Amino acid sequence: MAMQPFPRPLADRLRQLEEDRGTEYPEGYELIYSSRRTLAVQITAAGQVRVRAPRRTSRASIDRFLIEKEAWVLKYLTRAFEHASPPPPPLPESERRRYMELAREIFTRKAAYYASVMKVTYGRISIREQKTRWGSCSSKGNLNFNWRLIFAPEEVLDYIVVHELAHRREMNHSQAFYDIVESVLPEYKKEQKWLREHGESLWTAV
Repeated sequence: MAMQPFPRPLADRLRQLEEDRGTEYPEGYELIYSSRRTLAVQITAAGQVRVRAPRRTSRASIDRFLIEKEAWVLKYLTRAFEHASPPPPPLPESERRRYMELAREIFTRKAAYYASVMKVTYGRISIREQKTRWGSCSSKGNLNFNWRLIFAPEEVLDYIVVHELAHRREMNHSQAFYDIVESVLPEYKKEQKWLREHGESLWTAV
């Protein structure tokens, strides 16, 4: 499985919806190759997009498929967010700040360590509470991390840091990008799997 960016028309439409609705839509889709014969797209209850494709299907074919399915994807993404479970009661601000400071300490330490291993640089580190993203790396090298990751296993935090730092060499989710991740964390797919299966639990940890 690999995360891929949406084709341009669909990505532009999602950005427009984010502005109009104030909802944070996913920035890409999970691409799963298998022995199936046809392309299929799925919207999970958590509002993630999954595309299942026959092996050797080209990215151009997948992009055309998603553009054709744009109206369906937008409809069911919006429905998923409208029917999402109500959020837990808000944390007291003092407690939230404490968790965010702890996250800053952890991610600052891990980013410095893995950047030296990977021989890359980065800008500032921001700690956020993004609804559909665990981390991100801007074109200027600024790193953002979701503070709720501190409730995940240590290996998952390592994976997120390495994932974002790998964008300092490949600003995409190509095979070359995942080769970089794998060179540092050979078993990174275990952490991807953990996030798929248990990521929602991080929103109810506190």
